[in-house]
Amino acid sequence: MRASVLQIDVNEGESVESRRRRVASLVRDQAGADLVVLPELWTTGAFAYEDFATEAEPLQGPTLEAMAKAASDAGVWLHAGSIPERDPKGSLYNTSLLLSPSGDLAAAYRKIHRFGFDKGEAVLMGAGQDLVTVRLPGTTLGLATCYDLRFPELFRGLVDAGAETLVVPAGWPERRRSHWTLLAQARAVENQAFVLACGTAGTHAGVPQAGHSIVVDPWGEVLAEAGAGEEVLTVEFEPGKVATTREQFPALKDRMLGLEPPRRR
Repeated sequence: MRASVLQIDVNEGESVESRRRRVASLVRDQAGADLVVLPELWTTGAFAYEDFATEAEPLQGPTLEAMAKAASDAGVWLHAGSIPERDPKGSLYNTSLLLSPSGDLAAAYRKIHRFGFDKGEAVLMGAGQDLVTVRLPGTTLGLATCYDLRFPELFRGLVDAGAETLVVPAGWPERRRSHWTLLAQARAVENQAFVLACGTAGTHAGVPQAGHSIVVDPWGEVLAEAGAGEEVLTVEFEPGKVATTREQFPALKDRMLGLEPPRRR
């Protein structure tokens, strides 16, 4: 499988519409890839909290329309990162979009763990409730977003639902870049799965971004890693390695906790 991870620069001064056009062009350039991945909240910037409400759009909004056309033009599966979604009741969500090579919406995932503690995303956006997996030719994707990376139980749930490749778009800050790399590798090793983690570059809302998008295999080996700036990270990997790894080193079969209620005596 060939994947293109698009580490988008989200520097301020570029309009959302201009960025949509630029990113759509980058997606079209990935014709020949099987899967293309964009970062979290690339239209606004993950720390531009004051823009969430003004830039929020319905699920079937302009970003979905532009990305669906780009996915169809390129003939790729496109994880279009996430958008600030406004639902019909007016509530906001950080929602990821997965589009098929025909441009159809294959899945949407509302971020479960919201960052900010008592401010920002944590108070402005609602929390998702559902784990989302999607079967692609050759592998099953499990969807997560940025801060979710710190919560291993979410990823175990995705693996229990059949996930073999974990896709994590993010807007991760530079000051915690070491955590980003460490956690991406940890989620790969403990779940014996591929991890495709796509971050943003640049600075927005005064927060320098980590960049360093990364692809990790089921043994924790880094297959590819980007630098700090805007970059297209292209990697080829063998999805069958997940089954082989889990067969050769069947650690997941030895799980004792979280599988069923404890026995009462």
